[in-house]
Amino acid sequence: MNNVTIYDQERVDDLLTHDLHIIQSDEVFSFSMDAVLLARFASVPKYGKILDLCTGNGVIPLLLSTRTKANIEGIEIQPRLADMARRSVELNELTDKILIREGDLRELVKETGHGIYDAITVNPPYMPLKGGDVKLNTHQAIARHEIHCSLEEVVASAMRLVRPGGKVSMVHKPQRLGEIITVLRQYRLEPKLIRFVHPRAGAESNIVLIEALRDGKPDMRVLPPLIVYNENGQYCPEIMDIYYGPKEGRS
Repeated sequence: MNNVTIYDQERVDDLLTHDLHIIQSDEVFSFSMDAVLLARFASVPKYGKILDLCTGNGVIPLLLSTRTKANIEGIEIQPRLADMARRSVELNELTDKILIREGDLRELVKETGHGIYDAITVNPPYMPLKGGDVKLNTHQAIARHEIHCSLEEVVASAMRLVRPGGKVSMVHKPQRLGEIITVLRQYRLEPKLIRFVHPRAGAESNIVLIEALRDGKPDMRVLPPLIVYNENGQYCPEIMDIYYGPKEGRS
C-alpha cells in the first residue's frame, strides 16, 4: 500500500477482501452493509465505464474493482468524504482504475455528456427531508437525508448518464419501493431485478436491492430473499461469501 496521509480521528479499516483497505472516521458517515451488498448485487460489465453516485468514502468503487476491468468513477458532494475516497484509492494503488470526483451528481452530465456509462450504482440518502427531523452531524445528515438530492433527482441523473441498454443498480429501504419503481419508470429505467434483504428468517425486510435497465421492456424478476443472521446470531453462509469470498477461498 502507498504511504498516504491519515489525519487525526481517521483510521484504516480492512475491507476483508483482496487485501483492500479504506480510510474511515467516526466523525463522518462510515459505510454499512448496504454498500457491500450493492457492490456484490450490481451487474457490472467486464470492460467499459462504471459510475457510483453518492460514493461517500469510496467503498463501492473499491469493491467493484475486484469484479471488473472497467474504469470506475465515483462522485461525492462532500469535500471531506471525496478526499477520503481519493486517498483510499491511492492507498490501494488503484489510481489507474478508479477516479473520484467531488461535485454535484445533478450537474455531472454537463461535464461528461449524456449516456457515457455502461453501468451505474447508487446508495442514495434513504430519508425524505422533513422539517425538524435531522438530528445528526452534517456529514451523517447529508448521507441519510435527501438534503442535496431527492430520489427523483438521483434517478433522473442516472438516466441521463447511463447509456441505452445500460444498468442502474440501487440499494434502498423497502418502505419506498413503490415510489422507487414509479420514479424509475418515469425516467425510462425499467426495473428488472429485485432482492429483499432480511435481518433474520421470519423478520420483515429492511433493505431492498433493485436493478433497472435503461429503455428496457417490462419483465421483472424477484430473487430469493437474502437472510443476514441465522438463529445463533451469526452471519448466514451467503453473507459470509459476500464479505469474505467463497469458503474454499478463505484463509
